[in-house]
Amino acid sequence: MRYIRYAILASIAVGLIVIAMANRGVVTVKALPTELAQIAGLNLTYDVPLFVVIFAGILGGLVLGFVWEWIREARERAEAARTRREMERMKAEIKRLKAKGSEPQDEVLALLDKAS
Repeated sequence: MRYIRYAILASIAVGLIVIAMANRGVVTVKALPTELAQIAGLNLTYDVPLFVVIFAGILGGLVLGFVWEWIREARERAEAARTRREMERMKAEIKRLKAKGSEPQDEVLALLDKAS
């Protein structure tokens, strides 16, 4: 199984390297539109290879998706925490009741406890 995982990771790495080599052309990335950059006095332009833009877009989408899912699942995590706390309270209550009822009051109950 480990070798299959390594083979899949190697094929993904080779695919990413091929994409990077095919998209080495330099592109200009502007952080602001030209008119807004002139008004703000910020000229944020960068010359980067195209594969950097592609990979940054993929990485940004992954991060956005992970954050979105983490926020969406907050309700389920809270419910699981409440359930876990309730289970711990129930276990403590059961332990307390078993300790309290360990000395039988009747001979019949003592025989039944020994049988089970």
